[in-house]
Amino acid sequence: MKNVLIKLLKNKFALTGLTVITLLIVVALFAPVISPYTPSEQNVFERLQSPSINHIFGTDDLGRDVFTRMIFGARISLAVGFISVFIILVIGTFLGIISGYYGGKIDYIIMRFTDIVLCFPTFFLIILVIAFIEPNIYNVMIVIGVTSWPGLARLVRAEVLSLKEREFILVSKMMAISNIKIFFVHILPNIISPLMVYSSLAIGGAILTESALSFLGLGVQPPMPSWGQILTSGKDYIYMAWWLSLFPGIAILVTVLAFNLVGEAIRDIFDPKEENIK
Repeated sequence: MKNVLIKLLKNKFALTGLTVITLLIVVALFAPVISPYTPSEQNVFERLQSPSINHIFGTDDLGRDVFTRMIFGARISLAVGFISVFIILVIGTFLGIISGYYGGKIDYIIMRFTDIVLCFPTFFLIILVIAFIEPNIYNVMIVIGVTSWPGLARLVRAEVLSLKEREFILVSKMMAISNIKIFFVHILPNIISPLMVYSSLAIGGAILTESALSFLGLGVQPPMPSWGQILTSGKDYIYMAWWLSLFPGIAILVTVLAFNLVGEAIRDIFDPKEENIK
């Protein structure tokens, strides 16, 4: 793992992505200290003010400081990204290992269920589920997690199918080592690289999904700040308050790009052939 970190730091694109992610985490953690206002503080006399010294990102239609709401919105985006991807990892890794390792009817049932879930576009499936439950940050994280695991499950299954025929797995079976121990000692450590790549890319996707849901009014609900909400308020004033659309749009773009850069760099590190082709 230490060698991976060193290689990441030597990759200029990965370093850029890690710098942006680290900055976002610091900003999210120290939001109350950095922010000059509170995210729900309203001042109708300063509504739709353009960027200035007092409000560097301007104000929205309720007179709230956009910079403050952007900072607190970073907390929402990162929380949704990390927690939803954690749920995806738990479900997808578990089902992928069980399916690939045991095979037979278990593999058939899990994969056919996976195929059924994959038949539905993930984003529309999320919207369908959200429509029947209360839209809030906790439900958004859970729904993104429980509807986005099929791709990972298929990836893990493919890795396990090749691993279970390796000598160290066969020897472990001959020594009557329990399957649980084989999973945690031999299989998981050998699939950590694709899991890291998938996680980095999936976090960016989860952040983008949350922003889209909030933009549609199906994600994080007011007064909790969200980049998608700021975009929603900006669409009605796009010609007179451009900053309401520009700043959250840039924030979403840069954040997703940063995670994608790190994911691509990790994939190059663990797959030298891919790096040589490039």
